[in-house]
Amino acid sequence: MTRTPSHRPHLVVVLALDTVIAFELGLAHRFLASSALDPGWPGEPTGSAPPYDVRMVTVDDGPVRTSAGYRALPTDPSTLVAQADTIVIPGINGTIIRDGVLPDALVRLAGTARPEARWVSICTGAFVLAALGKLDGREATTHWCHVDAFRRLFPEVHLTPDVLYVDHGDVLTSAGNAAGIDLLLHVLRSDHGTEAANRVARGAVVAPWRAGGQAQFIDRPVPDESDAGTGPTRAWALERLDEPISLADLARHAGMSVRTFTRRFREETGETAVTWLTRARVDRARHLLETTDLPVDRVAADAGFGTTASLRQQLSAAVGVSPLAYRRTYRDPHPAA
Repeated sequence: MTRTPSHRPHLVVVLALDTVIAFELGLAHRFLASSALDPGWPGEPTGSAPPYDVRMVTVDDGPVRTSAGYRALPTDPSTLVAQADTIVIPGINGTIIRDGVLPDALVRLAGTARPEARWVSICTGAFVLAALGKLDGREATTHWCHVDAFRRLFPEVHLTPDVLYVDHGDVLTSAGNAAGIDLLLHVLRSDHGTEAANRVARGAVVAPWRAGGQAQFIDRPVPDESDAGTGPTRAWALERLDEPISLADLARHAGMSVRTFTRRFREETGETAVTWLTRARVDRARHLLETTDLPVDRVAADAGFGTTASLRQQLSAAVGVSPLAYRRTYRDPHPAA
């Protein structure tokens, strides 16, 4: 989690490069700027200082071409990169994603960033992070249609094309266009909790989180329409997370054999039913830890983990902290840096 001193907002600098994808250029403003909140941050009085200050810069302080044909003007000089807490690089078209070579001016500007700055890429912005060497030896993702080019240019990066985003804490990458929304909501959720992310998602009329990954959007044969979908069964399971639910129970509710259900579930969500169910239970536990004072053993039971030990294991695997540490992080009004 990246935090800044309490006396100033967390500075988010959007670095717009030539041929920037128009849709992605405004995502950080839409999901992190104070205008995204209605009416204020959860637990804080309306009108309090927003947690993020979102600005836009370009390499040479001039306008940049967008994929929509118009030019976008920066709000601030490029020197602001040196002060940024988070730097967002939206996707681009053009030569960078063809040859992986960055302009010298861009390399010099990136070099002015603070060592502790968090880097976030959307879609083909991952090509820039890779060319800067920030993804060497690490897992990353980008839009699935650019996978072959990315692997050819950056073989030292462990590309994972079937996820919506990858988070290393200091460097985060996301898949195509709308996955940038998923990543920014994840950033918001990691920094300020589920309730804040849900509030912003509700205002934007998007899902607070999407199960599965990019695999569900990759070209593939259309499943047999005569098979029933697994959506109703997922909804059924979400209402019964506190109960024991087996793969056989899910298949029975969907009216399918376990084998057919397993195949259809992966086709529709990009992950196994067991992985999805565990993720849903972790999200339920996180919500209860953030928004209630229930004892941890009760949270474990209500989320369907049964025991505190099981909850601790699953939460640690998902977010790297124990239930009590997680609760302190999001319930303490003055968390430690």
